[in-house]
Amino acid sequence: VQLQASGGGLVQAGGSLRLSCASSGRIFSRYFMSWFRQAPGKEREFVAAIEVNSRRTHYADSVEGRFTISRGNAKNTVSLQMNSLKPDDTAVYYCAADSTIIMSSIRFASAYDYWGQGTQVTVSS
Repeated sequence: VQLQASGGGLVQAGGSLRLSCASSGRIFSRYFMSWFRQAPGKEREFVAAIEVNSRRTHYADSVEGRFTISRGNAKNTVSLQMNSLKPDDTAVYYCAADSTIIMSSIRFASAYDYWGQGTQVTVSS
């Protein structure tokens, strides 16, 4: 599975951005998809995840109610709509995929086999 993230940029606090992650290769619909982010000097942290067939979504407390993850299996994409952005949201955002992940591990970056290259999101105050 190859993942390509896009959509990052510079936005003012309170603004919105939409990230996309395009997948090529194996059957996308069978993969659990997530977004992580990494700020300078910090560890990569979980942001949001969506289960196979979009049955459920999961969010970090810090983005709950502001971010929305969705997937389009027909187009092999997963998106992250980010609203009410804050300067603390500034980071490189990565999409990740895995076909065998267990639910207790979805918030851990080490549990994912496939990663996109990252897209920079900068929120100015």
